[in-house]
Amino acid sequence: MYVLGIWDGHDSGAALVDDDKVIFAANEERYTKRKLEVKFPTNSIGHALEFAGLKPKDIEVVSFPTTEFTKTLSRIIPQQKESYYAFRRRKCPRPMFESAMHYTKYAMTSVNRAPFCDAISKTLVRKELEHMGFRDFKLYSTEHHAAHAATAAFTSGMNDALVVTLDGLGDGLSGSINAFEKGELRRVHSISARNSLGIFFEQVTNLVGMRELEDEGKVMAMADYSFPFDFSKNKLRDFFRVEGTEIIAKYGPITQYRMLRSIAWQTPREQFSYMAQQLLERILEKFFANIIEDYGKSSVAMSGGLMSNVKANMRIRELPGLRKWYIFPHMGDGGIALGSAMHTNYALNNISKYRFNDAYLGDEYGDSATVSSLKGVKGITYERDPDPGAHAAELIDKHEYVFWFNGRMEYGPRALGNRSIVAKADSDSVKDRLNLFVKQREWYQPFAPSMLAEDAGKLLYSSKGSSSFMTMAYSVREEAKDLMKSVMHVDMTARPQMLQKENPRYRRLMESVRKSIGAGVVLNTSFNIHGLPIVSDPHDALETMLNTKTRFMFIGNYFVENKRGK
Repeated sequence: MYVLGIWDGHDSGAALVDDDKVIFAANEERYTKRKLEVKFPTNSIGHALEFAGLKPKDIEVVSFPTTEFTKTLSRIIPQQKESYYAFRRRKCPRPMFESAMHYTKYAMTSVNRAPFCDAISKTLVRKELEHMGFRDFKLYSTEHHAAHAATAAFTSGMNDALVVTLDGLGDGLSGSINAFEKGELRRVHSISARNSLGIFFEQVTNLVGMRELEDEGKVMAMADYSFPFDFSKNKLRDFFRVEGTEIIAKYGPITQYRMLRSIAWQTPREQFSYMAQQLLERILEKFFANIIEDYGKSSVAMSGGLMSNVKANMRIRELPGLRKWYIFPHMGDGGIALGSAMHTNYALNNISKYRFNDAYLGDEYGDSATVSSLKGVKGITYERDPDPGAHAAELIDKHEYVFWFNGRMEYGPRALGNRSIVAKADSDSVKDRLNLFVKQREWYQPFAPSMLAEDAGKLLYSSKGSSSFMTMAYSVREEAKDLMKSVMHVDMTARPQMLQKENPRYRRLMESVRKSIGAGVVLNTSFNIHGLPIVSDPHDALETMLNTKTRFMFIGNYFVENKRGK
C-alpha cells in the first residue's frame, strides 16, 4: 500500500512510502524557488508520483499533519498564510503594526486541536487533492508531534529508546516524550506550547534583526563571538527552568517577548545571542539528563526544529547517561510530510522500521536530461568524465572550488554530497572566494566539513556515535586545526558529515583528496546562492554556475567548464 504524506505549511512538501521503504521525499521550495515555501505542495506531489511511476488514482491513502486552529484558518484563507510568509521573510515593507502582528501570533500559541478544525482541514485538503486528480482515497490527519516522533523513531534503527520532539509549536504543544519499545510508539509526556523553548529562540532571532523560523542557526553561530560570562550573570537565566521532565517558562509568550525586547535594546547582539544560546544549552542538558534517568533509557532519538541546534545537541551527546543517540536529518517542519505518512502507515499496517541509510530521497536526472540542459549554452564546454571524483580532487587541490551535482537530491536542509559545493578544508583563501562570489554568507557563519567516517577520529574528538547527516557539533582536535581551518567555527567546533559507504562517487572524491593531504576531508556547503533553495535539477545547476561565474562543475557523468568563470 502506497501512503502519500503531505504538508502544506512552513517548508511544505510531500513524501511517499510503501511498506517499509521511503520511495520519495522532497520539499516544495526546490520547485517554486521560494525558500521555505508555504504553498500547497502540488509540485512535490507531482514529482513523487512521477518518480514512482504512479498516477493520482493509484494512491489509496493520503495523510497530512497539524489541524490546530491557526493552521486551519490559513487553509481557509490562503492569503493570510502568504501575507505572513512575506512578513516573516521580510519581503514586504515593515508593517505599521509590527508588534501587534507578533502579539497576535503569540496569543494563538496555546490554541489546541479542535474537532471542527480537523473536519474543516480534511475538507480543504481533500478539495486540493481532488483538483489534482486524486479519487477514491482515504484521508487521515496526524497530530503534529506524532509526525515528528514517527520520523525519529522509525528511521533510527533503535529497538528500545526514548523519542523526544521539541520545536516552536504544533497542535498546542512544543514538545513530547515518547517510549519506543518493540516496534510500539507511545506518548508518555507532552510539553505545552506556553513552555516553548522554540518560540523563545524564534523571538531572540527576530530581536537581533534576523528572520524567525529561518535564521536561528545564525544566532547560534553569532553567540560564539560574544565574550563568555558565567551563567549567574545571564540576564535570561530565569526565563526557563526544568523540574523533572517538565520544561517550564516563567512568562507567557507575549510577556516574554516584551521582556526580551527590553533586554535586547540594551545589549549588543552578540551578547544577547550568547545569553539565549547559553540558556538553551543549560535547559536542554538538564532536561535530557532528567528524562534519561527518570525513564531508565540510555538511547534517545530526536526530532523537531529545536534539534537543529548542533551546539545544544553536542551538550546532550556528552551526557554520561546517554549511550546511543540519533537525530532525524530533516528535523524541522519540512520533515513532517514524511512523518505523517509514516505514522499513518504505522497505524494502518503496523510498520515501525524503515531502511534509512541515507537522505538521498529526491529527484534524479540521467545523461539525457543533463545533456539537454547543457547543449547549445554559450560560453561553456562539457565532456564525459571517466572519473569525476579524482578529477574534482585535482582541482580542489589547486585551491579551486567545484559545483558537485550527482544522483538523487537530498531530503532536508543539508547538502550531503549530491547537491554540494566542494573546496579545500584547509584554505582560507578559497573559503573567502566562495563566500564572496557564491554564498555571500554573514562573516560569523562557518562552513561545514564532509569527511570519511574512518578519518573522523583523527580530526575530531568524537567519543560517541557518528554523524552522517550534519546534525551534531564536534570539537576539532588541536593537531587537526590546520587541516580544518576553513570548516571550523571560532570556538574550534565543526558540524561534520561523516561519510561511510552510502555515496560511492562522493567517497571517491574524498579518498582522492586524502592522497594529497593525508585525510579525507573537504569543505562542503549547499549548492545554492544565499537566500535561495538548494538546486534541484540540471537547469538550476547550470543557471547558478553562470550567475555566479563559477568555472568548474561536475554534473552526473559530465565535467562542465565555464569559459567566463573566475
